[in-house]
Amino acid sequence: MANCPECGTALEIGDDVMAHEIIECNACSVELEVVATNPAQVELAPEEEEDWGE
Repeated sequence: MANCPECGTALEIGDDVMAHEIIECNACSVELEVVATNPAQVELAPEEEEDWGE
């Protein structure tokens, strides 16, 4: 279990979730990155930047 860094809601992190997976908070819909699984830790997911065809 981890808490959303945006709204503080307790998140159920299932056993099938892997590190660096992107999940969504059920309460505030923010995208989170799982940074560790034992114990579960999440951070705000990095924003994807446009590569403009490079």
